[in-house]
Amino acid sequence: MNPPPEPATPDAKDAPQAPDAPDAPDAETTTPASPAATGHATATPRVTLRSDLRASWLDGTVALLVTAAVFVILYVRIESEASSTLTVMPFMADTSEFWMYYLSQAFGWAALLWAWGTVIIGLLLSGPRPARLPLSGPRLERLHRTTSLNTIALIVAHALLFAAELVYQDTDSWPSRLGSAVLETFIPGGYNSGTGVWAMPIGQAALYLAIPLGLLFYVRHRIGPKTWRILHRFVLVVYILSVWHTLLYGTNVWYDGAFRNTVWLLQLPIAALFLLRLLRPARRSERLAAPGAHRGSKTGWTLRLTIRVAAVAIIGVLVAVIASGRDGGRTVPPEDTSSTHVHDD
Repeated sequence: MNPPPEPATPDAKDAPQAPDAPDAPDAETTTPASPAATGHATATPRVTLRSDLRASWLDGTVALLVTAAVFVILYVRIESEASSTLTVMPFMADTSEFWMYYLSQAFGWAALLWAWGTVIIGLLLSGPRPARLPLSGPRLERLHRTTSLNTIALIVAHALLFAAELVYQDTDSWPSRLGSAVLETFIPGGYNSGTGVWAMPIGQAALYLAIPLGLLFYVRHRIGPKTWRILHRFVLVVYILSVWHTLLYGTNVWYDGAFRNTVWLLQLPIAALFLLRLLRPARRSERLAAPGAHRGSKTGWTLRLTIRVAAVAIIGVLVAVIASGRDGGRTVPPEDTSSTHVHDD
């Protein structure tokens, strides 16, 4: 869940020599009339969490519609017995009993899709931008912020519905149900069944990192732009954790096949844009100069070069995985498919 990048107003030393003229800004980023016209000193209004929450309603509505569509697809696939979920957990064929679990899955898939879009927009803003974009720079920045907020909301909904499913399926007393659901859903190490031993802590790490990193933008004037930029880079880690959680625990992509391959395919644009962002960052201070022209330490230059080489290697691995359809995942259904989320009496 990629929080919004720093507004495209680089320091003078980092500013492009010939910046393109911006398109007409929207109301959120419009600079007030000049002092000559008003007789008062003016400043660009600071973007606030409240203003972005108000602006996120359209994006949030689309996210809910996509979630509903995913839920219908999952529901139909279960009813037609086409989903690999039934191979993993055959007892979940009763959609009227486990509809909440499938709704949780739908929110999870929507969250991953929104996180993907947020990262794409963030890389477009921080790297070389295409000559033509459907939105102006300020509007694209605002969309980046609203998709980030909605991604957080989708992840939280995914986790809460998973916990609600555990409560619903449990037969103990209500305090015991709630305690077990909170432990297994939100406490690392609390879920101790099968692949969830690893997949759940990974998903929890993504959740607990996404919330603060996604909201730090709104307090960056307090922590300082430099500190914010450093922390902002870790949002890519959040996205990687989300994809990892999905590949490990998503029963729809449990085995090698078209669905799992599609998840890998979606990572190619991100890897390519990430490499472009490394090779041609918007800030001049982040560009990789020739060894003799680098002003910093040799260690820093070597680290930047290593990251760029690693990005190329990652693209190569992604291409190999997509072309072969094999990622080292599960290829044969396990003999024991009796794993369950239902607590034993």
